[in-house]
Amino acid sequence: MIDAATIPSSAIEAVMREQALAVGYAPASARDGFAALLDLDHQLASILQSTTEPMIGQMRLTWWYEALEKLDHAPAPAHPVLQRLADSVLPGGVRGADLAPMIEGWEALLDDAEALDDERIARHAEARGGVLFASVGRLLGQSGTAPLGEGWAKADLAQHVSDEATRTRIGVAALLDLDAILASKSPKPVRGLSGLAILARESLCHPDRLPGHPMRAARLAWHGLTGR
Repeated sequence: MIDAATIPSSAIEAVMREQALAVGYAPASARDGFAALLDLDHQLASILQSTTEPMIGQMRLTWWYEALEKLDHAPAPAHPVLQRLADSVLPGGVRGADLAPMIEGWEALLDDAEALDDERIARHAEARGGVLFASVGRLLGQSGTAPLGEGWAKADLAQHVSDEATRTRIGVAALLDLDAILASKSPKPVRGLSGLAILARESLCHPDRLPGHPMRAARLAWHGLTGR
């Protein structure tokens, strides 16, 4: 049901370039940590993209859960993502234990034999997007960013589900969430985060405009300037 394994590397690179643009709208003091947290999200996503056996995927995710928790009381191991987190995220008041629940969000997608029901979708959105955006929000000194992350995670999930009915159901729910949250002007400090949500909404509203499309870049720039 999850079609992540078929994502070409060029598409992943285009998404990462867009995310780098969004990070640029965050205050300079938080950009390294923001980027490091997105690196963590990509690292966890890559486990699902490269794993065909749920048991192997579970083992790899468990390693990451334990590695994140250990960041709070031991030096980071020789892994670039973990080292970046230790250097630029932990000093901002985000603990490794705060990030470890992101693993549960990805675990919710491991078993393709299980129906992708509303409970699994919500668990993924809350543990992945909610935790990610709340952690970036802490670096920014802003609260209340988790719901934005949940909508973003649902929208992203909708792009990677092979079943059309399920994809449509997730996309409709994500669009409702994002429309409600983005109806208000975004404060300047959080426009990097809300910019990611804007791009996610663009993917749902304009599926023909793939990451890297100039209209997406223009929409992000307008949001960065106006908060709308």
